[in-house]
Amino acid sequence: MKVRFVSVMTAAVLGIVILQSTAIAQGVSIDRSHAPALGPPPKVSLPPIITRELPNGLKLMIVEQHELPLVDFVLLVGSGGTVNPSGKAGVANLTASMLTEGTTGRSSLEISDQVAYLGIGLNANSNWDATTITLHTPRFQLDSSLALLADVALRPSFPTNEFERIRKNRLTDLIQLKDRPTSIANQAYAAILYGPSHPYGQSLIGNESSIQSLSTGDLVTFYRTHFFPNNSTLIIVGDVNPAQIEQKIAGLFGSWQRGTTPTYQLTEPPKATTTTVFLVDKPGAAQSSLRIGGIGVPRSTKDYFALSVMNTILGGSFTSRLNQNLRETHGYTYGARSNFDMRRSAGPFTASAEIVSAKTDSALVQFLKELNAIRDTVPAAELLKTKRYLQLGQPADFETSQQIAAALVPVALYNLPLDYYNNYVQNIETVTQGDVQRVARGYIDPGSLTIVVVGDRQSIEAGLKAVNAGPISLRDFSGQPITH
Repeated sequence: MKVRFVSVMTAAVLGIVILQSTAIAQGVSIDRSHAPALGPPPKVSLPPIITRELPNGLKLMIVEQHELPLVDFVLLVGSGGTVNPSGKAGVANLTASMLTEGTTGRSSLEISDQVAYLGIGLNANSNWDATTITLHTPRFQLDSSLALLADVALRPSFPTNEFERIRKNRLTDLIQLKDRPTSIANQAYAAILYGPSHPYGQSLIGNESSIQSLSTGDLVTFYRTHFFPNNSTLIIVGDVNPAQIEQKIAGLFGSWQRGTTPTYQLTEPPKATTTTVFLVDKPGAAQSSLRIGGIGVPRSTKDYFALSVMNTILGGSFTSRLNQNLRETHGYTYGARSNFDMRRSAGPFTASAEIVSAKTDSALVQFLKELNAIRDTVPAAELLKTKRYLQLGQPADFETSQQIAAALVPVALYNLPLDYYNNYVQNIETVTQGDVQRVARGYIDPGSLTIVVVGDRQSIEAGLKAVNAGPISLRDFSGQPITH
C-alpha cells in the first residue's frame, strides 16, 4: 500500500479551512474563542522494510518509494566517536571527513566534479555510535552514483595534502569555539559529567592537542579496524526494485572482506551525590549559558516512550513548561529546552538555555522549580495534549525518501523492531500519568544535579551564591578545575 505523507502543519491548516468552509456553508456559527479539538491520532502504516544480507555480512534494508525518481542510500558503519583510541579524540570524525577526499582511483577534486556532474549529494559524517556515508541520487544516475559511493566507502586513500588542509580547518574551528559560550558550556558540561577518561567527556571533533597529534596513519588504522561489511548496514529508500538493487549492491560491495571489530567496555561515569554549580568565567559576556542535568539513559531503555512524553512536557516542545516559563512568562531567554541524548550507553540528560546575564540567578531558580515540579503528577489534559503532539507530528518525519532513510538509521543501529514506527502511535498512547511521574522521579534528581554556567563571573557569581542551589566550583573552558 502506498502511503503519501502531508506535513502536519499543512494538514492541520487544510483541516481547519475545510471545517470552517463547511460550517459557513451550513450556516453554523463558529466559536473562535478556542482552538478546534484534536481528534484521535490516525494509525500510521509505513511501506514494508525488506531486509537482506550479503554473504559477507553486509545487511540491507530496502524501502520502495516510487512517487519520485529518486533514491537515497545510507551506509551505516556501527562505530563512531565512542571507540576513539585513548588520546586520539576526533579520529572517527576526521576519518569520516576524509572519506570523500580521495580514493585509490579518484582525487578529491575528481570526486567533487563527479558529484556536481551527476547532480547528486554525497556526504560522510560520524556521531558517537556510527559513521555514515549518505547518497542522494536521481534514479537515472543510479549506476554511476552507486559506483562512486562504493569507491568512497571501500577504497579511501586518505591523501596527506587533503588531510593537512582539513586538519588546519579543524584547528581553526576549535580556536573559534573557545569564543562561543554555547560551545564552551556544552563541552564543559560533558567533561564534568563524565570525567576526562570517559569518551563522552570528550569532544566528537577532538581538541587542539589530539588533532595536532593525529596523522593519516591514525585514520587508516581506525578505518581498517572498524570498516567491515559485518559491522555495517546499507539502507536504501526510493524508486528501486528490491531484487535488482540487491544485485547491483552485491556486484559493488560483495568483495568487501569480513573482519572482527574489537569489543569495548565503557567505564562507569562518576555519579553526582549532591547538586553543584560549576562556573566558567567568560568576562564581558552579555548572556549566560546554562546546562543542567545528569547522566541519562541508553537508547535500549524500556522507558523510552514514557521518557519521550515526560521530556516533551518538560522541555521538548515550544509549549513545554521550561520554554513557557523562561521565555513566555519571564522573558529571560529566546528558548529553554531539555533533552535525553540516548546512545548505546547512557548519554546526558540536559536542560539548557542562553540567559540574559542580569537574570542568570532568576533563571536558575525557575529551572530548579520546573525540574522539581515535573516529578509531581502531570494533569490529564497536559498529558493528552503532549501525546497528541508526538503522535500527530510523526508523519512529518516521513515526507521524503531522505527522511525515511534517516528514520531507519536508529532502527538498524539500535536493533529496533522493523514495525517500530507502525507501533509508535500506540506506544505513546499507552503512557500514563503514573508512567510520567515514575520516570521523572527515577531519572531527574534535583538533589544531585550538575549545573554548568558560562558567563561573566564578576556580574553573576553573587546572584548564583544567593540562589544556594549548591556549592560553586570554578572551572576552565574545558571543564577542568582551576587550581590557582
